[in-house]
Amino acid sequence: MSEPRSWGTTVLGWFVVRDGEPQEKPTPLPEVPADQPPPETTAAPAPNFFQTPPPAAPDGQVDFAGVFAAAGIEGNEQDRVKRASDLLASLPSETPMPVRKQIVEAAMKAFGVPLDKIIETGVEQIQALEGYIRTSAADTDKLLAESRARIDHLEQEIRDVRAVMDQRTKEQASIAAACNAKKVDVQRVLEFFGQEAVARVVRESPKLHDPSSGEVSGPGNRT
Repeated sequence: MSEPRSWGTTVLGWFVVRDGEPQEKPTPLPEVPADQPPPETTAAPAPNFFQTPPPAAPDGQVDFAGVFAAAGIEGNEQDRVKRASDLLASLPSETPMPVRKQIVEAAMKAFGVPLDKIIETGVEQIQALEGYIRTSAADTDKLLAESRARIDHLEQEIRDVRAVMDQRTKEQASIAAACNAKKVDVQRVLEFFGQEAVARVVRESPKLHDPSSGEVSGPGNRT
């Protein structure tokens, strides 16, 4: 005797499994030899139940009526399921399930609502909600992938800029070291002529700047 099917596997397998409900045992996968790679599997695309684009859910707030309408479920059909849901919620929790079922069925017949239509619309709503979840998840995955790619690009740009900065810092250190070494060579020549001679030439030359004066001198800057 097989175990009863849970709501998680009924119809299209899109019903929510609640705590305490029986669940089917998963079908064991066929064994694959160790030297043989596992077969490739691809997820089947989710069916599209929407006739028009469903509404967005800003801050995670879902417009259920809009989602159902986008799936082609008319307002009067939505009202049927809501009426049954409200009636169930109004019954005392201690009411036995067979009695609750009789009350709901009698009430729906009194309203002239075929039970099969309620079931059909309920399943349509489940389909629409599952489709909405999958559509939203696909959009989220796309956004996350694009965002990660952008972050990777920006991080690479940062690494490139830092590399340029590091390279320029090293180049500047090399420039300063090479120029200071060359200054030492030239200074030996100037020291040969003596400090006083160098100071006099600096004062009299229109091309030279006297560091002690604090002024930048050059051609045309001396009076």
